[in-house]
Amino acid sequence: MAPKTRTILICSGKGGVGKTTLTANLGIALARQGVRTVVLDADFGLRNLDLLLGLENRIVYTAQEVLEESCRLEQALVKHKQEPNLALLPAGNPRMLEWLKPDDMQRIVKMLAEQFDYVLIDCPAGVEDGFKNAASATEEAIVITTPEVSAVRDADRVIGLLNTQGVKPVQLVLNRVRPKMIANQEMLGIEDVTDILALPLLGIVLEDEQVIISTNRGEPLTLNDGNSPAAGCYSNIARRLQGENIPLIDPSKGGKGLGDKLRRLIQTKIF
Repeated sequence: MAPKTRTILICSGKGGVGKTTLTANLGIALARQGVRTVVLDADFGLRNLDLLLGLENRIVYTAQEVLEESCRLEQALVKHKQEPNLALLPAGNPRMLEWLKPDDMQRIVKMLAEQFDYVLIDCPAGVEDGFKNAASATEEAIVITTPEVSAVRDADRVIGLLNTQGVKPVQLVLNRVRPKMIANQEMLGIEDVTDILALPLLGIVLEDEQVIISTNRGEPLTLNDGNSPAAGCYSNIARRLQGENIPLIDPSKGGKGLGDKLRRLIQTKIF
């Protein structure tokens, strides 16, 4: 029997924490490990996944035409130029938000699951209808946040909704980690964040200016790796998803004062 397709929602409580960048780099990293991977852009209002993958000029059809049955799925899938195991299903017109329902997302994901080993869904940030539609079509999730009080507090809300919808497992990726700031108690510590959110840590991504450069070029870091600290972090996350035992290292301790502040906010339900 062939292994079951894994459908993974990549989500965040707020925008700007690196959700789409994680989706693109994780998609490349998994594909480079030899597994058939598709990334589905479910952020219909603010689609950017095609730009990060450098595929914006190759889009002919989108998820919208597939759902309307005006094209076949194979016509809408955009194969990555350098990584043959990776494909993108682009988001449709922002007006899709007006009529898209959970059943539509489930239908799209079911079609993709027939062809791929991994379906990574780039979810809209926040907890509105776009999130709920995307979450209805997935079995597991990765929540990404940064070590900031507001981002972690918003992530806590998303985790609560995922639990309500029965999505599991839910794992955590902590992005833009700066060890020096954590050591100086200017940023939440990794232990603080994992304790507060009560999620298993899938990986951390170190702050790296190469992320911005690669995003602007439409060339995910995991295409070339090089000497980028973030590229190695993304690759390790992909390997852990595949079941490899890659040790997790806390690059710095500290930040307890900020962690105590955030605990009080969450305990008093001040969202």
